[in-house]
Amino acid sequence: MSRPVSRVLTLLELLQSGGLRTVAELADRLGVGERTVRRYVDHLVDLDVPVESVRGRHGGYRLAPGHRMPPLMLTDDEALAVLLGLVAGRRTGITAAAGTAGETAAAKVRRVLPERLRHRLDAVLDSLTFTTAPAGSAAPEAAVLLPVADAVRRHRPVAIRYTGGRAGRGERTLYPYGLVAHAGRWYVTGRDLSAGAERTFRLDRISGARVLPGTFEPPPGPGPAERVLTALATAPYRHEVTVRVRGTAEELRALLPGSVAIVSAEGDGGETARTAGTGVPPTVGAGAPGEAEGIGAPGGAVGIGAPGEADGIGAPGEAAGAPGQADGPGAPGKAAGIGAPGEADGTGGEPWCRVEIRAERLDWLPGVLASLDRPFVVERPDELRGLVADLAGRLMAAARHTPQDG
Repeated sequence: MSRPVSRVLTLLELLQSGGLRTVAELADRLGVGERTVRRYVDHLVDLDVPVESVRGRHGGYRLAPGHRMPPLMLTDDEALAVLLGLVAGRRTGITAAAGTAGETAAAKVRRVLPERLRHRLDAVLDSLTFTTAPAGSAAPEAAVLLPVADAVRRHRPVAIRYTGGRAGRGERTLYPYGLVAHAGRWYVTGRDLSAGAERTFRLDRISGARVLPGTFEPPPGPGPAERVLTALATAPYRHEVTVRVRGTAEELRALLPGSVAIVSAEGDGGETARTAGTGVPPTVGAGAPGEAEGIGAPGGAVGIGAPGEADGIGAPGEAAGAPGQADGPGAPGKAAGIGAPGEADGTGGEPWCRVEIRAERLDWLPGVLASLDRPFVVERPDELRGLVADLAGRLMAAARHTPQDG
């Protein structure tokens, strides 16, 4: 390809990336003079490419809004990024398209690629394997995602038809604060005008969304992601667990995902400074009647109640059996000292934090506590103390066992 033609195509790629490009910027990117840039633009106009000229001090060139450029032109890196993104989106369940939209999109991209590049990308996709199983399909419908996103961006109320776990199907009016993708699911968080409180809803349970007239002002404070994580962590479950752990709130939040635990830093004099694991007060959108329809029903919130699903920390025995863990919280003296004097009084220089967890089952928690490798005290429930003691005994027995030769 001759250099002028190559530069004209490069100019087209720059304009396709969006926004207004000054003549000086384009000349610098193409390595030519400003007069040459104008000549290249004339070439594109001759080819019926709608390049708009913007006059003035900060003027330049841009493509007309809404223009679609056939054929699709991608570099090797761009084509690989697009196809891998589509594959990863399907695997994680985060692709915001129902049915086979991801597959048909990938097929269209591959169809317009040069044969040389298509074969190379096929080699990558055919040889690629994943260490995790495909996530279940929880992708929202485009007819739901797009209007909700529009309402979030323009601060407009939105009416949704929602199918909940307990309250059945009904229509809600919501002031949406933001969209959040978490653990293979999409959520919208905001103020539910029907309930007069903040709520979090799964988008895959919304069957219709309609933007309403009017505007609202989002409240100050935590962002949408923090609100969703706190709502997930405080959803009603069978067991309410409270554990005091030695360490700073920042350290423990790095070890315990915000969707699993609420971490509260303890202040001086034994008082607790309420700073939730994600920075949100634990009353936000959590625990209220009917909340289970959004995220609180068993299985409704990924990674809270099931062993091994709490972002990789909840699998029974995953942390407990690792080398070097036997001398951690589960070792002799630690398990027995869960309620021992001195462990809970905060002495020793390091701060203590209160960790609150809600779970359907308790059997995965001893392994999580052992993996922290920090002194801890179980405040409730009593059943968890017994499970921790059992784990400590099994670890000690395994540590003392000497393999027989042969």
